[in-house]
Amino acid sequence: MLPFIGEFLGTMILIILGDGVVANVTLNKSGMKGAGSIQITLAWGLAVMLPAFVFGKASGASFNPALTIALAAQGKSDIYTWANVPGLIISEILGAFVGGIIVYILFKDQFDATDDGATKRGVFCTAPAVRNMGRNFFSEVVGTFILVFTILGLAQVPELNAGVAKLLVFGIIVSIGMSLGGLTGYAINPARDLGPRIAHAVLPIKNKADNDWGYGIVVAVIGPIVGALIALAIYNAIPW
Repeated sequence: MLPFIGEFLGTMILIILGDGVVANVTLNKSGMKGAGSIQITLAWGLAVMLPAFVFGKASGASFNPALTIALAAQGKSDIYTWANVPGLIISEILGAFVGGIIVYILFKDQFDATDDGATKRGVFCTAPAVRNMGRNFFSEVVGTFILVFTILGLAQVPELNAGVAKLLVFGIIVSIGMSLGGLTGYAINPARDLGPRIAHAVLPIKNKADNDWGYGIVVAVIGPIVGALIALAIYNAIPW
């Protein structure tokens, strides 16, 4: 039970902090409106790192169905087993959904003051700068490949302290965001996109845009899973 609680709460905190920074810098009448992409990218890295410190021991701190599937396929974890995968993924998506709801409650005045539906949807989920489904999909595959491959690769660092490893994951997230984030918003995590996208769909947001399910499912859900499995296959093929 503890791993499921850890994944739920950890992903909820991740989304509160991650979607929260997007709301903070994009919605009208926010005190930090216009702060820009650097604040967003750094805050997303911190949003992953902080709950990872808290729940790393309890749940492994994946907070990401693509990484959860890759770790289960690797077969080296007592937590990330195929028997646990459905419950872990449900916990991650549910945590992301609840996190999205909380962000809306916190920023409701700012949502009400913002007219553009795409901007409001962008608080919850990702969207491409230039819509090209093939390249958008490839971007999420590559970004998630780098995420999962480097996380697996931390095992190659001699005597790496668990706390230092969490700091390195912060660096991985920030690096991917600063290099590739302008393409698709770097979901690189199906729960991070799907849970808040569902929240956007059910919340009574004024003048909201459509949910763009076709993009979300193909690019932000399937893309990261494909990237994670490719990362695992290549990592396992290397004779370390």
